[in-house]
Amino acid sequence: EAQVVESGGGLVQAGASLRLSCATSGVTFDDYAIVWFRQAPGKEREGVVCISTNGGTTYFEDSVKGRFTISRDNAENTVYLQMNSLKPEDTAVYYCAVRYNCRSTIILGSWGQGTQVTVSS
Repeated sequence: EAQVVESGGGLVQAGASLRLSCATSGVTFDDYAIVWFRQAPGKEREGVVCISTNGGTTYFEDSVKGRFTISRDNAENTVYLQMNSLKPEDTAVYYCAVRYNCRSTIILGSWGQGTQVTVSS
């Protein structure tokens, strides 16, 4: 079963940067897409960005285009989310998940504990 562990969140001021990590196990990492989601207080969890097996990127949230970059290190079974120019509206718990591809709606395995990102104004 796919398992993920998110890390790298924190409390930062607006305009700062953070890099989140998603360590994956239980699957052949190279064969799957990885999606970053986020859930803000009082809101539903939403997809942010996905990276495919060949490194292609699909953004689900227009507000992060040009600021967030997703990448993967297949040797380390890890996906990263580089977040620049952070805004208070980026405050959320960030989760990652394994999918067959970036068009799929199926999450493989279970959700991780997430990592909290808080951006102060």
